[in-house]
Amino acid sequence: MIVVLLAGGAGAYLSTRATATTTTSTSTTTSTVARTVTTAPPITHFTLSAVGDTDLGNTPQLPANPTAYLAPVKAALSADIVFGNLEGTMTNAGVSKCGASSSECYAFRVPPSFARAYKDTGFTVLNSANNHSYDFGAQGQAETSAALKAVGIVQAGLPGQIGVVHVHGVSVAFVDFAPYYLTNNMLIARQESQLIAQAKREARVVVVYMHSGAEGTSADHVTRQNEYYYGENRGNPYVFAHTAIDEGADLVIASGPHVLRGMQWYKGRLIAYSLGDFTNYDAFASVSDLSLSEVLHVTMTSRGVITAASVVPMTIHQGGQAFVDPTHAAWSFMNQLSGEDFASSAALIGAHGRITIPSGA
Repeated sequence: MIVVLLAGGAGAYLSTRATATTTTSTSTTTSTVARTVTTAPPITHFTLSAVGDTDLGNTPQLPANPTAYLAPVKAALSADIVFGNLEGTMTNAGVSKCGASSSECYAFRVPPSFARAYKDTGFTVLNSANNHSYDFGAQGQAETSAALKAVGIVQAGLPGQIGVVHVHGVSVAFVDFAPYYLTNNMLIARQESQLIAQAKREARVVVVYMHSGAEGTSADHVTRQNEYYYGENRGNPYVFAHTAIDEGADLVIASGPHVLRGMQWYKGRLIAYSLGDFTNYDAFASVSDLSLSEVLHVTMTSRGVITAASVVPMTIHQGGQAFVDPTHAAWSFMNQLSGEDFASSAALIGAHGRITIPSGA
């Protein structure tokens, strides 16, 4: 008996399958010609867009109309699969993890009805492997999962949870990690290998997400070391991403530092080390590097090969709302980081935001 966690258009669900043994009988005929023709299945393409941290406020500080708040970015997100990191919970209940007198603790919640705003904006997969998925305890987490399922958004990243979506006949698995025990834990090496192996059994294409790294304007470089913030071990994004691809991931995306980081090609696979913030309703500063954001677009085959990739540059206005940036500031900023951190393996953004794909990738 094989038990796997799947997610489809109606959200995550548990699928149990029994393995049956089939016996085929063979009879002899008088035919003089026996010929088997094998036709390779056609390679199907699909598009995926991904953004970093999304936060629509903290009750009672909320946008009056969350769908209208996200409207300026809807067109930029357009793709078969739209992924984002859900920074916080969707609940009206639960007890905050923060003490009443705490000045360095953040807990976020919006009403469950806000899930509809994400759906209407185009999001199909939302990540919960981060440091805010349990801001309001187990009850808050459970209500979040229920809200996402109710609108047909796939959730990924809770312990043992893999999100699987199907598009154009291709199954795509999202295996999401963060450095916490209440999520798929990137600090436990065996979890990375086991979950990626499971995802490869369940889907043709595997996307790995990591919520990892230090935070702030001084955290825009990939150090290749374990990174810490407020005393927490936030993992080694460089080693984790490379290991994920070694284990079979076709694409690695990330956020958590609240700033953009560079991109790299590794074994023909793309690693985006931080997509930055995407929206943060009155939650974080939106100045300097913190105001730069992006939408990463990739076109992939059913074999997990990227055939096109590009970046839509975004800017986060004061107050946390994102807009397409006509100055394209993110392009030059990311190219500088990529060049400095990865040299010849850097994934560089060229004309019209297109990412140059190396030959053989």
